[in-house]
Amino acid sequence: MKKRLLAAMMAAAMLLTGCSNGGNSGSDSADNSSAANTDVKVGFVYIGSINDGGYTQAHDKGRLAIEEQLGVETAYIENVEENVSAVTEAIGTLIDEKGCNLIYTNSFGFMDGTAQMAEEYPDVKFAHCSGYTRKDNMSTYFGKVYQARYLSGIVAGMKTEKNYIGYVAAKPIPEVIRGINAFTLGVQSVNPDAKVEVFFTDTWYDPAQEKSGALELLNKGVDVIAQHQDTTAPQVAAEEKGAYCIGYNFPTPDAAPKAYLTAACFDWATFYVDDCKRAIDGTWTSRAYWEGLSEHMTYLDTLTDLCTEGTQEKVDEAQASIIDGTFDPFTGPLYDQDGNLKVEDGVRMTDDEIWNMNWFVQGVIGTIPQ
Repeated sequence: MKKRLLAAMMAAAMLLTGCSNGGNSGSDSADNSSAANTDVKVGFVYIGSINDGGYTQAHDKGRLAIEEQLGVETAYIENVEENVSAVTEAIGTLIDEKGCNLIYTNSFGFMDGTAQMAEEYPDVKFAHCSGYTRKDNMSTYFGKVYQARYLSGIVAGMKTEKNYIGYVAAKPIPEVIRGINAFTLGVQSVNPDAKVEVFFTDTWYDPAQEKSGALELLNKGVDVIAQHQDTTAPQVAAEEKGAYCIGYNFPTPDAAPKAYLTAACFDWATFYVDDCKRAIDGTWTSRAYWEGLSEHMTYLDTLTDLCTEGTQEKVDEAQASIIDGTFDPFTGPLYDQDGNLKVEDGVRMTDDEIWNMNWFVQGVIGTIPQ
């Protein structure tokens, strides 16, 4: 395991290579935006690398959209560990050395460090991804990716021949649990006999551990792998074993071209550009942002030719009903793993109930670590 002190030092060092050439990039996009002369400068704290092929790369596309669409200068620090010391040091560097006054931190474990710095810098605006702590100068933001996960479950349910699907999951927190549940419900909407077995890695970003978890499931016999991990390592493992895969965060068909079916993705630019505009025009306020398919905050990647015939039609039907509001994946009747009725027939779970989900639906194999 990396030493925390070393990680913090590395995070600071990464600023030298991790800072956007915002002066150049911002200048290049300045002619396209009336906001080019804004006093707003945006800083990002990333848990992974901007070329991880997954979670952080998806966020970085949003950062680049700010530069391109608004002409705003940005900076970032990548590979920051999830501890308060590393997070506060990274944020301090962005504010004190780079002059950033709007800060985004992109991992759940950055919450406490972000909140601490929001108190220390009341004139700086902050937004933390996937957490729940808010202050007058600190928002939270995430996407309803469970909706896209439900659609990806339809794809997997149509594809599996063994009715046995694997899911490599990061942390046993509601964000991950609701994704597993939505995926499983999507699977079972087209294949009621299929089961989804979960392997928790206890890490967001560790390609070796992610691949190891996928291989453990593949060696048990699953023929499709899904994931809530930051890299494409589970997808690579699936291809190596002759199975199929569902990606996450970012379209990655080239990572495992013989295995890739689709991916549940985020379009982080949807939030970042809107939020930055609010900072520029003076309308920014702290908020809890959580949007999904209807706002294109989340989406399902294009299906590949490896998908089973008829899958697109099933996906299109479900997607249309989610977008128009006539259906939500978490609508009863819903049962837990033990067969207990958790949500009555026709009842739709509230956003708060979905956000705090801490139980597995029927059809999931595995336990939630305590």
